[in-house]
Amino acid sequence: MDLSILAGVTAHIIGQDRSRTPAMDKGGLVVHAAVLDDLDAITKLEYDSFPEDRVSRRSLRYFLRASHRPVIAATIDNEVVGYALVSLRKGARAARIYSIAVDARFARRGVGLALLQACERYARASGRAALSLEVRYDNAPAIALYEKLDFRPFGEHADYYADGATALRYEKALVPRPLPPERSPPRRPERKHRRRER
Repeated sequence: MDLSILAGVTAHIIGQDRSRTPAMDKGGLVVHAAVLDDLDAITKLEYDSFPEDRVSRRSLRYFLRASHRPVIAATIDNEVVGYALVSLRKGARAARIYSIAVDARFARRGVGLALLQACERYARASGRAALSLEVRYDNAPAIALYEKLDFRPFGEHADYYADGATALRYEKALVPRPLPPERSPPRRPERKHRRRER
């Protein structure tokens, strides 16, 4: 994985897409490939956001050391305020957002949007045809954001979370589906002209 794919995803670059966010307009939001030095901050984010269903510190350390750099961090003034972990299963057509979390102090400031856009770039750069995720059925703000970004529901997992809540499954196509080939009208057979002999 070319690290410049993520290293170049700054607020200014993301802002050239469909929308700018309040944090971007203030010039403080940067999205980049996370490094091992971010482990403490990302672990705290994960544990604060998911008291029960969460990624362990040990697993986060493993992913931060992985060569394909699947952990994406969002920072404001050099403080990690959000992160996403993208799973790239070998042979799978879709990349999966395994975890995404935003510091509650920075909610509704465009951090989640920036992370989702970075995940999409990462999935595309990894050659995946789609990006998928799971979300609690009652997480209305997250569902609204996913649907705004063209994620579409395609199923659910009952009893998915520790408290028995259902997870809704969403997916976004990253490559346009090929249109069926147009049928051309049948060609008339060419009439062969015999050469007259004199």
